[in-house]
Amino acid sequence: MIKVTLKDGSVKEFENSLSYAEIAKSISPRLLEKATCAKVNGEIRDLRDVCNGDINLEILTFDDKEGKKAFWHTASHVMAQAILKFIPDAKLTIGPAVDNGFYYDIDTDVNIDDEMIAKIEAEFKSLVKNGSEIKRYTLSREEALAKFPKNEYKQELINELPEGEEISFYEQEGFVDLCAGPHLMSISPIGAFKVMSVAGAYWRGNSDNKMLKRVYGVAFPKNKQLEEYLYILEEAKKRDHRKLGKELRFFEMVDEGPGFPFFLPNGMIVYNALLDYWREIHKREGYVEISTPIILNRQLWETSGHWDHYKDNMYFTKIDGGDYAVKPMNCPGGMLVYKMEPHSYRDLPMRIAEIGLVHRHELSGALNGLMRVRCFHQDDAHIFMTKEQIRDEIKGVVRLFDEVYGMFGLTYHAELSTRPEDSMGSDEDWEIATNGLRGALEEIGLPYIVNEGDGAFYGPKIDFHLNDALGRTWQCGTIQLDMQMPERFQLEYVGSDGEKHRPVMIHRVAYGSIERFIGILIEHFAGAFPTWLAPVQVVVIPVAEAHKNYANEVLKKLEAVGIRAKVDDRNEKMGYRIRENQLQKVPYMLIVGDKEASDNAVSVRARKENLDGVMPVDEFVNYVVEEIKERRL
Repeated sequence: MIKVTLKDGSVKEFENSLSYAEIAKSISPRLLEKATCAKVNGEIRDLRDVCNGDINLEILTFDDKEGKKAFWHTASHVMAQAILKFIPDAKLTIGPAVDNGFYYDIDTDVNIDDEMIAKIEAEFKSLVKNGSEIKRYTLSREEALAKFPKNEYKQELINELPEGEEISFYEQEGFVDLCAGPHLMSISPIGAFKVMSVAGAYWRGNSDNKMLKRVYGVAFPKNKQLEEYLYILEEAKKRDHRKLGKELRFFEMVDEGPGFPFFLPNGMIVYNALLDYWREIHKREGYVEISTPIILNRQLWETSGHWDHYKDNMYFTKIDGGDYAVKPMNCPGGMLVYKMEPHSYRDLPMRIAEIGLVHRHELSGALNGLMRVRCFHQDDAHIFMTKEQIRDEIKGVVRLFDEVYGMFGLTYHAELSTRPEDSMGSDEDWEIATNGLRGALEEIGLPYIVNEGDGAFYGPKIDFHLNDALGRTWQCGTIQLDMQMPERFQLEYVGSDGEKHRPVMIHRVAYGSIERFIGILIEHFAGAFPTWLAPVQVVVIPVAEAHKNYANEVLKKLEAVGIRAKVDDRNEKMGYRIRENQLQKVPYMLIVGDKEASDNAVSVRARKENLDGVMPVDEFVNYVVEEIKERRL
């Protein structure tokens, strides 16, 4: 008897061995129709694989991350088949699924232009309409090589596989490709497909190899999903923080410092408003703020473990003949601050926060506006505590994060990342740390997924993935539980028993990289920041020269209560000035003419049309002051 434990904890029993597809069908024929692959005891398997013993089973669909990859990997084969119809002598190489679709690298001299792309898309649609079943089979090395007598790329891949291993192939409608899988049972579930772009790519990413054509595609079960995806892509282009950041004069990237952003006055206003909020809530939560040096000596980084585990991402220098490093993280400095004076259990938990400037060596090809830079500020905090305080402190941090992200209208999901292969510390320490994080999440009732093996080298972590206005996901906040660094730095506190004990430490960031968080907010709000964050909150526009004096009187009232305002009295038509300030995403424009001046009023044009119309100056001022004070969205 075979026992299959499903995701909901229920158990199904089967007398004989059967495939995961057959198990899915026994649960629900509808589930089999949606199924893309199976997760068996935590491993991704093909639906055709056979179950021979007791297992934990989850049937994945397009809605699951790994299920989506199986769907897209199948679609890459169909795209390759469609390409071969029009370029029959093209040599296929590899066609993996990636985070936002899939690609296939092809060796061909044929130009894949818009006309060719249209043909490929039409052929893809025709193939799916036929709904061919996908078959899988295995061959020996010799048989596999014989399948590709004129394709040196496939031959290279086959020859690299372990000796004696059977090599798997997938076939649909006569099209055969070397592949480890998993794949759909048939191609009929692929309801929509589009070629997204064609680019050059060296074979295996090596510039010494031949340049191939990389055809990118994306596919979905339904055409509506493709339309929504394309809409989001188009909207994302409009919201691109690099474009808006330049237009709104927030920041610039210059050739003299690739990966090192220059923040301009408007950007600094947003930056400082974020820090004002950060400091306000951290003071309330009992954190004290520190600042630690940017450059510290080699011995420190050896003690912390960064010299061995993070060296490739660090910058180095020599001072007085000794080796020093520019800090990639704030943590070791926080350790030294803790060690500067003795501590008792009565001091714990001790919450230390720092807005620290860190530098990390990123490859030039990975740089991306504010999203991936080489220097940035982290809103780090380190909490030193006893083992008994772990869960309460983690719950406090989660509640703080929930408040912060809600302030910007950002929803999130949590991931628990466990011990990586390159880690330090004992099994016992890792178990205590991981159970501490897991227990806190479960006590709070916060849903989470487990990301096996993706923890930091010194401890497990909870990552917070934010969802923006377009539904895109960004990893920002993190809570890392560390029992290793207090050990390496010999941190101590005197317990109630009068003996010395080792504290446990939490590393945590809410914004993450402040630069990156600003980039996310630019795209989330499409540059139209809520009033409390906007660089210019109000602009006063006099109708004519005669109204400039009154406009400046209004400006003085606004500035007197701390509202960031200006007068736009340029020698341009009023309509032009209004449009210009609309493009700058100013929350409020106040038009003033004869009537407004005589009535001590302003004509309000609100960006979100929540306050349009003529109103007394003092009433408008009071409204905006309250809006800023409450940090309304």
